[in-house]
Amino acid sequence: MDLGPDDTPTGGLRRYLRAVAVELGLAGQCWRADPGPPVTAYLAVDGNLPTFPDRDLALLWDEEYGWAAAVRTAPTDSPVVLTYCGGDVLPAPPSVADYVAALRRGDHPGDPRPIRLRAYGTPDDLTDRLRAYAQ
Repeated sequence: MDLGPDDTPTGGLRRYLRAVAVELGLAGQCWRADPGPPVTAYLAVDGNLPTFPDRDLALLWDEEYGWAAAVRTAPTDSPVVLTYCGGDVLPAPPSVADYVAALRRGDHPGDPRPIRLRAYGTPDDLTDRLRAYAQ
């Protein structure tokens, strides 16, 4: 999937990220998207995890692996992935919120292994699904 700055899938990705942020109760633009390739996104999440109380929580998304929970060890360091949500590369925002709620409870949802849900450049319905968020 190649997303330029003005095409409909890009708008859909932005709306999807906004919908996830709203579902998580986050205010403002706490996310950023990179059109890649592959397309990726970062979402800063309020709060911490019980197992990492002194680390900032973030969600990472990409078009091959979907959502992953990560912590920041330092503001300038790259986030360290703890677990991948799995299942669907573009889960509904309430499903992402459930994943985060489980993490905050100290549960261990998802999988620590990166499991590719789709391959970059493979024709499938992801672009159509993103377009649905653009409407």
